[in-house]
Amino acid sequence: MEGISVNLISGRTAVQGQNLDSKLSDEYFGEVARCDLNGADMEKLGVAKDDRVKVTSAYGQVVVRVDQDDGVLAGMAFIPMGPWCNAVVDGDTNGNGMPSFKGIDATVEKTTEPILSVAELMRTYMA
Repeated sequence: MEGISVNLISGRTAVQGQNLDSKLSDEYFGEVARCDLNGADMEKLGVAKDDRVKVTSAYGQVVVRVDQDDGVLAGMAFIPMGPWCNAVVDGDTNGNGMPSFKGIDATVEKTTEPILSVAELMRTYMA
């Protein structure tokens, strides 16, 4: 199945904020290793809640679970800030110490590839 083109954005979530002191917990993993899509886009991809998707941008790719959020406009995708999002954003901070987490051209496609743990994901950065 082909992927869909999206405008990727990121930000923090309330649940993520509650788990900032436990970034290796299952709760944190479940909150940030995900991509929220509009139901219409999920239907185009042939995915359901908790299926895995691969998000690819000019900066990298990452596998995360998908969740439906109809507050996300069709043609957009949201990945909470964190290690998985960092895999697909530009590392250049333009001198301000913070990469741009908004307006990233990306594709999302259904996959059977595994979602990497934080440790596994960090190892890919060192390769």
